[in-house]
Amino acid sequence: MKYSIIPVSKPRQTRSDKWKERPCVMRYRAFADEVRLNSICIPDGGSHITFYIPMPKSWSKKKKASHANQPHKQKPDSDNLIKALFDAAHKEDSFIYDFRATKLWAVEGAIEVVE
Repeated sequence: MKYSIIPVSKPRQTRSDKWKERPCVMRYRAFADEVRLNSICIPDGGSHITFYIPMPKSWSKKKKASHANQPHKQKPDSDNLIKALFDAAHKEDSFIYDFRATKLWAVEGAIEVVE
C-alpha cells in the first residue's frame, strides 16, 4: 500500500529534546504522528518498503524528468529512514526479521509497503 507521507530520517535525540524544539526532532515527531494516523503496519517478514524522496523545487524540469524514479544515493541514509518508520509504526519492532528497502527520487514524497 502506498502512503502519501514524506519520508523523514530518525534524528539522534538527546535528553533536552523533551523540552527543546529542534526542527529535525519536530519534523520526526510530525512524521511519526502521520504514520500512526495512517495506521501503517509493517509485516514481520518478506516486505518491500520503498521510500519516494521528493525532488527539490529548485531543480529544473529537465533535471526532474531525468531523475524521476531513479535510485536516491544521497542523505538521508536508508537505515535512518527504516529506523524512523519502524519506531513510528510499532512500539516494539524487534519481531521484524526480514525486509527490503529502496530509495527512489519522485515528484512527491511517499512510502510504499508491499508484502
